[in-house]
Amino acid sequence: MTTKLTSTQIAWRAAQDIADGAYVNLGIGFPEMVAKFQPPGRQAVFHTENGILGFGEAPAPGEEDWDLINAGKKAVTIKPGTAFFHHADSFAMVRGGHLDVAILGAYEVAETGDLANWSTGPKGVPAVGGAMDLVHGAKRVAVITEHVTKDGKPKLVQKCALPLTGVGCVTRVYTSLAVVDVRDGRFVLIEKLPSMSFDELQSLTGATLHLDGDVADLIVPEL
Repeated sequence: MTTKLTSTQIAWRAAQDIADGAYVNLGIGFPEMVAKFQPPGRQAVFHTENGILGFGEAPAPGEEDWDLINAGKKAVTIKPGTAFFHHADSFAMVRGGHLDVAILGAYEVAETGDLANWSTGPKGVPAVGGAMDLVHGAKRVAVITEHVTKDGKPKLVQKCALPLTGVGCVTRVYTSLAVVDVRDGRFVLIEKLPSMSFDELQSLTGATLHLDGDVADLIVPEL
């Protein structure tokens, strides 16, 4: 199979589309990596559901203050202008439409923009958590993910088989092979690895990939 992007490279590519000054929530785990790759001259304002806005980078090992954590229980730092508030106020920000971008992981994304990212079935995580608020409160919802599962099954599908986090919420997907937009109930291919043919990419995708103009090469630095 064609060489794919690493998780770090996927996170880098997603970071390039975050505007300067945007209010951004990053999902727990893999999406948190996006914060490391803000382009020069741009500074996002990061939000976490447990009540911090505008926090800084992760502290150096051994310098953590465990009173300062994000929603994923990871240590963060504060900087001038960082704000603290009750988690109810944090969710009011989300539900009130005050976040510009939410970036989350996914088990499945449907061509209609439906997202399944919290449970793989009866033995999965017991609750959807704040993700269901984020996907319908943020102005733009992006997903970062491998293009296929560990056993080679497509993660971009016609219809999600797993429990949904949100309906019709995803607008762009950054995968290990491509950048795909969700438009009018269709997957539209924006970028793909230059070493991969369209037909090869389509064979690894569980729904039809549509074209709207030229497809750019997905070029990412070695990280």
